[in-house]
Amino acid sequence: MDFSTLFRTKENLNLDKNTLTILRYIAIFGQFVAINIVYFYLSLTFPIKLSYTIIFLGLVTNIYLQFGIKINQLKDFYAAIFLVYDLIQLSLLLYLTGGIFNPFCFLLIIPAIVSSTFLSMGTTIILGFITSFLLLIISFFHLPLPGEDMNLLHFPNFYKTGIIISVFIGLIFLSYFGIRFAGETKKRSEALNKLQEVISKEYELESLGGQAAAAAHSLGTPLATISVVAKELKKDIGNDKEFSKDIDLLISQTKRCSEILKQISKKQIEEDIFLSSIKFEDLLEEIINSFKETSSKKIDFSNENDQNKIAIQRSPEIIYGLRNFIGNAVKFSKSKVNISLLSNQQTVEIKVNDDGPGIPEDIINKIGEPYIKSKSRELSSNAGLGLGTFLGKTLLERQNAKLSFRKKGELGGALVTITWSPKDLINS
Repeated sequence: MDFSTLFRTKENLNLDKNTLTILRYIAIFGQFVAINIVYFYLSLTFPIKLSYTIIFLGLVTNIYLQFGIKINQLKDFYAAIFLVYDLIQLSLLLYLTGGIFNPFCFLLIIPAIVSSTFLSMGTTIILGFITSFLLLIISFFHLPLPGEDMNLLHFPNFYKTGIIISVFIGLIFLSYFGIRFAGETKKRSEALNKLQEVISKEYELESLGGQAAAAAHSLGTPLATISVVAKELKKDIGNDKEFSKDIDLLISQTKRCSEILKQISKKQIEEDIFLSSIKFEDLLEEIINSFKETSSKKIDFSNENDQNKIAIQRSPEIIYGLRNFIGNAVKFSKSKVNISLLSNQQTVEIKVNDDGPGIPEDIINKIGEPYIKSKSRELSSNAGLGLGTFLGKTLLERQNAKLSFRKKGELGGALVTITWSPKDLINS
């Protein structure tokens, strides 16, 4: 077992100090109220002064946590120390008040649950073992439950065994749930951050084109002024060879700068027209042609059933999403990829099919989730962690698309179907 993975030392795991402080205040207040109700209202005797001392020490540690520790995020190790202390404190209170028979004994599993949600798996396992050890101790060594010494209560041994087993099961179940929930949440958060990076980069590139055009227009006037002044200087200098060569160089370089700026400005105008509105089939052909330039595989595009000839706004989300699925088809195909566009008044549908190995059985129901890995040998050399598919699927769904995945299509490989309502596509 790799301890760096088990304890996730490479990750910045933290537990918010305010969260832990509030949880501990709730626990301390609850303990104080519970022992006072039992002792004064129910008139059941137990070591009340010792219980007060234990609760007071817990209050002191929490005040120190709140005001003595200046950082707002507790590292994995330091958070674990406070959780272990809470385990010991609660175990001592349970020891004084009936041990495993105390109705509050199930609260022993809370520190492990907090750890499983916020901290590393290694810390959670350690807390789980400490919890189990303390649970066994208070099961066999404890003071009588308040009222038991008055012959009000009697518990058979099988009842004690049942309580121990139920607490163990609750500890394992909830810890496992917390670990999986926290892990899935973290994976999805990381994937969404990647998604945001992709979109930001796409919009940044688009914005740079506009900025370049603005710079071209702004720099045109000063360059023209420099050119005019240089020509006038050449006239004044006349045949002075010492300076005329430098003036000629200045004029030629000014002219070159003007030509470059004209090209940038012209290109941006063309792109602006292209970005404003484009037919869906033209967009697909552009994406497909970009793959044809870099791949020797045969990519067929069919648009005979494109009745609607819909025009859309060219958005980075749609471009990236379509490129992702077409790129996957090219990567996993053996030699051929079929892409078809079908549209009518009710629907716009794109199908991407390749002649590769198809979608493996072990991930077919997880397609679209981030960080999944197939065990298929056919895909081992090309397969990633599903992040690209997650990004493409999420981006297209944000543009009102519906996606479906089939293990085998007409060519024998994976089939991805992307569908829009024409109204949703135009408004996206």
